[in-house]
Amino acid sequence: MRYAEWCTAAPSLEADIAAAAMGLDDLGHSRVLYGCLKELPDGESVDEGTYTNVRYLDQPWTDWSQFVAANAVLDTAFTLMIESLAGGNVELLRSRLRKMLQEERYHYLHGRSWLREAPARDAVVSAWGEALEWFGPDGGDVDQLKKAGKIALGVPELRRSLEEKLETNAPSAGIAWDRWNPITRRTSEGGIDQGTLDMLQGLAEKRYMPAGGQRVEV
Repeated sequence: MRYAEWCTAAPSLEADIAAAAMGLDDLGHSRVLYGCLKELPDGESVDEGTYTNVRYLDQPWTDWSQFVAANAVLDTAFTLMIESLAGGNVELLRSRLRKMLQEERYHYLHGRSWLREAPARDAVVSAWGEALEWFGPDGGDVDQLKKAGKIALGVPELRRSLEEKLETNAPSAGIAWDRWNPITRRTSEGGIDQGTLDMLQGLAEKRYMPAGGQRVEV
């Protein structure tokens, strides 16, 4: 959704088109992942009324550097986790996530290209902290899944892989792990604004529908 907000505001027409295309890719990926989640053991317990996100996505981005950092750092972190899931012993994930990784490669190349061109240091440092929070602490749930063979990489390997992908060391984030919530995967309260949530859930468009949801023939 945050990508889509920049589909007419990026520095160039090519960047506008890329923002829209990557936004559509990620929307499709989220639907695939959610479908997998519902089919896994205990998937029936998923609460469809909840939504969680990294803090970086809480509010619309006001500067192109925030888009660049999200695309280069956060998107790459998410892709590494998808690779880890695809490399684990859960057959449902192994079979369904391969195509997603092929599409994410374009996102990675786009993010790396803009990272070299745009002055985005502050945004990159912020995105790095969000990525590390999302991976979680050493010895936490991600490392337990690695021990069980359900994913291929634990937290140390994910951090190292992200550094290798971005060809830079992770900044000192100073994360307060005692405040970290394993459900929201963040150390702070909050979430996306209500307007964005309404659009994600398709509620914002309903005000344009006639009463009863019937099409109006012209």
